[in-house]
Amino acid sequence: MEPESEGPKIPEVREIFQGGSAGNGIAPPIQQEAWAVSEEAEEKTRLTVPILLFIGTVFTTLIAGSYLEGGDPFRHPADLARGIAFSFTLMSILFVHEMGHYVTSKRYGIKTTPPYFIPGPWLPFGIGTFGAFIRMRSPILKKNALLDIGAAGPIAGFVVSIVAVGIGLYTSKIVEIEEGNALIRLGDPLIFSFMAYFLGKVPPAGYDVALSSMAFAGWFGLFVTSLNLLPIGQLDGGHIMYALLGKKQRFLSMAMVLVLILLGAMGWSGWYVWAILTSILGIRHPPIVDEEAPLDFKHQLIGWASIALFIVTFMPAPFKVS
Repeated sequence: MEPESEGPKIPEVREIFQGGSAGNGIAPPIQQEAWAVSEEAEEKTRLTVPILLFIGTVFTTLIAGSYLEGGDPFRHPADLARGIAFSFTLMSILFVHEMGHYVTSKRYGIKTTPPYFIPGPWLPFGIGTFGAFIRMRSPILKKNALLDIGAAGPIAGFVVSIVAVGIGLYTSKIVEIEEGNALIRLGDPLIFSFMAYFLGKVPPAGYDVALSSMAFAGWFGLFVTSLNLLPIGQLDGGHIMYALLGKKQRFLSMAMVLVLILLGAMGWSGWYVWAILTSILGIRHPPIVDEEAPLDFKHQLIGWASIALFIVTFMPAPFKVS
């Protein structure tokens, strides 16, 4: 039983703003309809931009894939079809990655935007996209949720990447390297090297593997996975390590930025860009609502599995010219 309150009753705030009678908590029909129309219009607006960006990114990755296959879609529009394998594979990897975040966020009741795909330049300046992202519009309450949301994207994208690498490597050919030609060699993450060995795609001296479009898209998916798992700031790896280490994560974040600078000096200069970019976006991870609630054993295992995933996908020098 609830104790009876003494003195005059004060109308609830929601009743004053809704204009309803005391106790009914119901807004007038006209106001309800206005709210419904407003929410519907806002929902359409929220979907319009992501859909347009998705279509644009499909188009730019088709162009990139066409050039990868030796086509020239601007001179011969029919060549655009040659980019389907690359575009479909890469877009699938990125889409599944972002949906991993999206679905997990929804499972925890966190308001989240649809994925935003970012179109990019095609060869020789890029591969048609700068990736994709989602935005969370409500705070994360507990470490379990933070870790699940951070890990879901990389794990989901990794699975699709592995399938693409497997099929793509199987259809790739070992070719002889012509002397005097400058080649851009791709780095081999541990998981890629293992799959190449398993599928008999380890070339002898003087030869190399000419990756099919699907294999290259799968390789790039592994590269994206490793970038997202960098334990810095609010990258996926930053979320995971904050859930595991709490505020101590900032020390690991700072150390990783220094490692990227060192790797840039030793090999791929692109690490300088990542060191600067992650520093600008923020090295420290913001606090969550409940800092005290510990991770359960299952989530600790997921965290350590994510670290292992980073190790097998990371490449000190993703691109090398020889």
